[in-house]
Amino acid sequence: MITLNVQYFAILREQRGVSQEQLSTAAHTPAALYEELRARYPFTLPGDRVRAAVNETFVDADKVLKDGDQVVFIPPVAGG
Repeated sequence: MITLNVQYFAILREQRGVSQEQLSTAAHTPAALYEELRARYPFTLPGDRVRAAVNETFVDADKVLKDGDQVVFIPPVAGG
C-alpha cells in the first residue's frame, strides 16, 4: 500500500464532493488508481478521458506511483 495526495478538478470535484484527499491504495499507476476511484465514487468519465499529473507534471497512465506522490486528475475542459 502507498499513500497518495489526490486532487480533483471540474466535474470530478463535483462528483466526489471534495477537491482533494489523502488515501491509501494498492494502485501503482494513475490508470489503476482512477479505476479504483471510479469503483468507489460516482465518476462518470471513463479513464481514457481523464489526464493525470503527478507532482505537477503530466504523465502517461502507466507511470509508476510512489508513496507520497501528489496525483491530480483533470477532465477535459471546454473553452469558450
